[in-house]
Amino acid sequence: MPPTSRPLRKLGFLTIGLFDEDDPRRGHESTLEIIELGERLGFDSAWLRHRHLQYGISSPVAVMAAASQRTSRIELGTAVIPLGWENPLRLAEDLATVDVLSGGRVNPGVSVGPPMHFDQVKEALYPDTADAEDFSYERVRRLLDLVRGKSASDFSGVEGFETFSDRVQPHSPGLGRRMWYGGGSLSSARWAGENGMNFLTSSVVKAEAADGADGAGYDFAEIQLSHIRAFRAHHPDGENARVSQGLVVIPTDSASPEQRARYEEYAARRTPRTTSPQGPARLLFAPDIVGTSEEIAERLHAHAAFREVDEVAFALPFTFAHEDYVQILTDMASRLGPALGWRPSV
Repeated sequence: MPPTSRPLRKLGFLTIGLFDEDDPRRGHESTLEIIELGERLGFDSAWLRHRHLQYGISSPVAVMAAASQRTSRIELGTAVIPLGWENPLRLAEDLATVDVLSGGRVNPGVSVGPPMHFDQVKEALYPDTADAEDFSYERVRRLLDLVRGKSASDFSGVEGFETFSDRVQPHSPGLGRRMWYGGGSLSSARWAGENGMNFLTSSVVKAEAADGADGAGYDFAEIQLSHIRAFRAHHPDGENARVSQGLVVIPTDSASPEQRARYEEYAARRTPRTTSPQGPARLLFAPDIVGTSEEIAERLHAHAAFREVDEVAFALPFTFAHEDYVQILTDMASRLGPALGWRPSV
């Protein structure tokens, strides 16, 4: 087995936190229990997906706040908060508050673009300003400036019995260095690097080719590798700039025969979308990796982009049961991680 060029330093996982509409508390409690388990198993980080008007986590900052009071070490991230739904100043306040409460463990991942189904939600979301809202990278820049302590007001001082600050409070000094951009294109990778962010790359990329090919023969790993290298080429920290990869990885070492069959069926149903670019955005999906930890490690060591990173946040499948996540995370921490050269945090 060829060695990775970068030993795996940080092992994390990503969950969507599904819940039943009739019993949302149970699903949220399951998510918190999974994060607690992750800490006990030695994972370095737990990441929350973000879903609006669906049956997944709609408020990851609130869930991180709850998790911060039930854990003491594991880092807590979002992958990702779509900023088209957010006011950057208010989000900066919430993120800083949770970062202070967690002892500096928050890793906010964000992205930009119009909200999904914008025409259907704009009257509820931006009834008066929908046509004027800026969904470009500038929205991220506003958030970065506010998190990093730049002025939010031209007034500070005492007014009557109250004291006012001209920057977001609380201010958490280290938070600005823990801001991540979730990107799947070369332009996003370059922008994130130029603005000193960390870079989240997942199991979805844009099928981009310099020669303008029609998509036949696109290689997911090579495209993702080009994004990682473009990000680091434009980042002040160069080769030391942080990148986290988020493939869907399902180890089966301790799985029951029934679980293995379900996992393989899940991956097989999703495989057709990995063979060619999908939709107008020409999105290319990575195949889910199912197998023993030894088999998965071999495939990852052969993955061109994986060889360039030393941090991962493996994505848990959306629709599995709580006991499946327990088995998968346990195998990741006890077998897959060590097979990749990782050591659990304590």
